[in-house]
Amino acid sequence: MRAAVLRGDAAALEVMDIPVPVARAGEALVKIIACGVCHTDLHVMKGEVAFPRPAVLGHEITGTIVSLGEGTTDARGLSEGDTVVGAFIMPCTECRYCLQGRDDMCENFFAQNRLRGTLYDGESRLRLGDGSFLAMYSMGGLAEYSVVPLSALARLPENLDPVTSSVLGCAAFTAYGAVRRAGALGEGQSAAVVAVGGIGSGVIQVAVAAGAYPVIAIDVADDKLDAALALGATHAVNSRENDVVAAVREITDGRGVDVAFEALGRPETFRQAVSLLADGGRMVAIGIAAGSATADVEITPLVRRGYTITGSFGARTREDLPAVVELAAGGGFDADRLVTRRYALADVDEAFQALARGEITGRAVIVME
Repeated sequence: MRAAVLRGDAAALEVMDIPVPVARAGEALVKIIACGVCHTDLHVMKGEVAFPRPAVLGHEITGTIVSLGEGTTDARGLSEGDTVVGAFIMPCTECRYCLQGRDDMCENFFAQNRLRGTLYDGESRLRLGDGSFLAMYSMGGLAEYSVVPLSALARLPENLDPVTSSVLGCAAFTAYGAVRRAGALGEGQSAAVVAVGGIGSGVIQVAVAAGAYPVIAIDVADDKLDAALALGATHAVNSRENDVVAAVREITDGRGVDVAFEALGRPETFRQAVSLLADGGRMVAIGIAAGSATADVEITPLVRRGYTITGSFGARTREDLPAVVELAAGGGFDADRLVTRRYALADVDEAFQALARGEITGRAVIVME
């Protein structure tokens, strides 16, 4: 099969032929339909997030189940031929966090997949042509076939486009966890989204679906703000041209917002999101930072005004991925509108270079043809 491989020191992907992987018990071999182009993969490419090389990246996918691994006793209602969406958090289902329903904190996912590029038996399902080790970032979705634990898959309804729906596994999934879990955003509460790229655009849609008002989009790019308004944001603020704190206070009658979401992972946007909070407000940090970046937070307002600052990394896969699919199927998340560019696998490196230059509004996807 063809796969986009990250190797050497360069922040570049090379499309090459590697063996088709084989699923084991509790896993599915999926023929990939599409894979999203996410900034987190770009962090890995640039060495800003440590990960072994060589590797196949790509962590939000749709595809068709080709086969189930030998010895699978619980297929979770899935079968060969099903069109599925895969979430980037692939819970082991057995660690203490998974047993508590906290799939987003799965010990084995972080210890094995995110640190070593393997699945939970300590082995990758991918190999180079010479048989040597090839790491997999989540399921390694930038390839024609992928092995995915069944715990990370949900069936895709026929009314959803299987290409654009690939972004449900990260952009929508991460947004859902941030809005519904970490942010606990409810009807009539106010929200601000700092940085409205792929993830921020997803947060806007989930916040609108939750009944939030107002929903304020904040970014430096007018085209991204226009796209955010089209996705349901009620207000847009260009932070390069305006005093963001003053603008948000004016929109919210001087109070600030109940929940602010930071979707870029930069110290300046982290601080900005905290500065927008109303008394008792919650700031949800979603963006992955480069390296060991830190952000200063003024202590006294945090204490006196009862702010909460929390991180949110995805959602609870087994429970929330089906909920995300249901939300999209019911019109509460429009993946078709979020996806603004499509690339062939042969052009995968071009897609990530465009992402690095800030040229992609919403989300791009790689389509396996």
